[in-house]
Amino acid sequence: MPKFRRIGLTVKSGFDHKDEAVARIIKILRTLKCTVAVDPSRIFDLPCAQECDPMQPKQKIDLLLVIGGDGTVLRAVREMRDFSVPILSINRGTLGFLAEIELNEADHILPALMNGEGMIDERGLLKVETVRRRRVFFSGHALNEAVIAQGTIARLIDLETAVNGEALTTYRADGLIVATPTGSTAYSLAAGGPIVHPAFDSAVILTPINPYSFSQKPVVLNGESKVDVGVHMKVRKFADVDVNLTIDGQMYVPLQDGDHVRCSMSKHTVKFLRRKQDTFLRTLRTKLRWGE
Repeated sequence: MPKFRRIGLTVKSGFDHKDEAVARIIKILRTLKCTVAVDPSRIFDLPCAQECDPMQPKQKIDLLLVIGGDGTVLRAVREMRDFSVPILSINRGTLGFLAEIELNEADHILPALMNGEGMIDERGLLKVETVRRRRVFFSGHALNEAVIAQGTIARLIDLETAVNGEALTTYRADGLIVATPTGSTAYSLAAGGPIVHPAFDSAVILTPINPYSFSQKPVVLNGESKVDVGVHMKVRKFADVDVNLTIDGQMYVPLQDGDHVRCSMSKHTVKFLRRKQDTFLRTLRTKLRWGE
């Protein structure tokens, strides 16, 4: 019997030949004598999965299989209730930076991983809270990043930032990215932040977005750091601007003048099922096309 027998399956909302791809994966899993439960919100347009049971919120599974791109993985992490369950991602997106295998590799790599020929790669999560008048009104987790930014007009905002209770700086910028090492190759990298190896799983990266001061550069903090960002929207003579907190590019929380966003590494981690070798440097070469 395979090491991972009870498989939960979730799928990207839309891609070419979706049912054909999912049918191929389900066939492999059934050949391995695995049971498959499919995300009920994704099963309606999958004829091949109609005979599978819907995955229930409290259902015990050994592995969550994600077919899609990085956005699908981020969505699956956001919806997770049991962080002890590892994730295996099969790429059917554009970049697939978080994916472990491609669909054309599934026939020979998926059985090996199901039978225990792999390793668990743990990635840190950010715990993110927003506070208004001393009361928490939002709490969640981010695998990649939390972004505080204005998004409608070209006006700077003031983000008064402290680390472990000590003042760091007030960023006058379009926004601020608070990222994990996993997220260092996402939006933070596009904004000029550093690439941080995921082995530093508890580091916290602060990357300002278009800062007014050239001296305000990205900073990598110890994973024990607690970051507090006070939001000040009234800029000189202008009226308030719209500012949002964005979690992993998918969840949006409107902010008001005087709100605080607090970020620290969570006690939870996300576990990815990987091949035995360290794939990060290979991923940099293949996904970011280094050297080309």
